[in-house]
Amino acid sequence: MCDQDQYEKDRLEYDARGLVTRRQFGVLLGAGIAMMLPGVVNAVTVTDGEVTIKTADGTCDAYFVHPASGTAPGVLLWPDIFGLRPAMRTMGKRLAESGYSVLVVNPFYRVKKAPTADQGAATPIQSLMPLAGALNATTHTTDAKAFIAWLDQQPSVAKNRKMGTQGYCMGGPIAFRTAAAVPDRVGAIASFHGGGLVTPNPDSPHLMAAKTKAQLLIAIAANDDQRAPTDKTVLKETFEKANLPAEIEVYTGAAHGWCPPDSGVYNEPQAEKAWARLLALYGKALA
Repeated sequence: MCDQDQYEKDRLEYDARGLVTRRQFGVLLGAGIAMMLPGVVNAVTVTDGEVTIKTADGTCDAYFVHPASGTAPGVLLWPDIFGLRPAMRTMGKRLAESGYSVLVVNPFYRVKKAPTADQGAATPIQSLMPLAGALNATTHTTDAKAFIAWLDQQPSVAKNRKMGTQGYCMGGPIAFRTAAAVPDRVGAIASFHGGGLVTPNPDSPHLMAAKTKAQLLIAIAANDDQRAPTDKTVLKETFEKANLPAEIEVYTGAAHGWCPPDSGVYNEPQAEKAWARLLALYGKALA
């Protein structure tokens, strides 16, 4: 989970070092304008739009984007604590342009439709903690089943190929639990600066993921590794024991939250590295 004090400290440090500007720190997102990301080589034409999905607890608002023709592997994208917003839509669209049918959900739909962070990624994290705290292993599982089932109903989603799921910050453990909820359908899991992947509980996300047949990519922020230095070892040993292919790496110089382009600690070189590794994972596991 995000830590407000640490996040703000990181943002100020990166700002001082010239690694990120106020423009990148959610100002445009607050105005509803998506941040720019590097273009996709040989990008496919995509179709996108807002959708609603019925779940056990209500109706979820979401964004769905997919190649305009043919079928493609489905991907379920779980946002960070700032929720469904232009930056996440942009990331979903970029992935679709690489050949995937991508669903980006509002994980807080039980309480509020998107946008759930009034100032985008510049919203004080503490004000969003009640939203995140209302989610748990049960909601993760029931939502995952509903969203994967919805994807399988879409003509643009390939039924003969596995799906992927990826999460940012709090979305990391939800991605782990998604694969555990639908193990026969999900073939790839990616976590970027995910918080709470390893807990002492018997339903810890890493233990649930170990029961799947998925391949994994776990990208860890340098400062998260400093705060929990044994997590990477636990993850490595757990997935080796389960005989699951897992790429686990600490991203040097990358602070928690470095991947979304509206983040106050956005680190483009390291974000692009993580994105390339994501495409490599999906290229192998969803082929």
